[in-house]
Amino acid sequence: MTTEAVTLDLTPREVLGKKVKRLRRDGIIPVHLYGRGVEPRSLQCERRQLIRVLSKAGSNTPIVVTIQGEEGDQLAFAREIQWDPRRDDLIHVDFLVAEATRLVSARVPVVISGDSEGARSSGGRVVQQLREVDVEALPLEMPSELEVDAVLLAEPDSVIRVSDLKVPSNVTILNDSEEVVARVDIPRVAVEEEVEEVAAEGDDAPEEGSAG
Repeated sequence: MTTEAVTLDLTPREVLGKKVKRLRRDGIIPVHLYGRGVEPRSLQCERRQLIRVLSKAGSNTPIVVTIQGEEGDQLAFAREIQWDPRRDDLIHVDFLVAEATRLVSARVPVVISGDSEGARSSGGRVVQQLREVDVEALPLEMPSELEVDAVLLAEPDSVIRVSDLKVPSNVTILNDSEEVVARVDIPRVAVEEEVEEVAAEGDDAPEEGSAG
């Protein structure tokens, strides 16, 4: 699933240093815009608008940034989002400018859908071990998420690996192809019962050399 760019309006920021606390009290968040061939800029944005855009874009969706009083726009990714650890308030965001024709990397969520026969037959459950993968693509071709079907977990010992994730030819996954994405977790009780059944079958077997 390819991402669709979202838009964000920023305004130049003159308040710097410790004085930005005053901006935050007024509901304004300081942001920083930087990138290849771009002069770093100190900017700002209204808190509610910024949070709304970040919740939609995350770190892998390109954002079309416009700056008040300036012509044109730029593609950018949210690269560092800072929160106040005590109050859980947004305090600063860094945006990395990206060229539409230059490859970029981003962390893309992995979503598991469907049912697993392996989990159903064993009374187990599907456990997702890898929730994000590192992906390289052009900004406007970056997938918003990668979906994989749990039907691949057909047996209790089945696993889904990075190599099972399907992506378009213009997208590259940077993780090790053998890394496990998901597996079936079998309850300990079920495993112990299976071991006991095997042991019992062994006890019932005739002893070597016995008549019969």
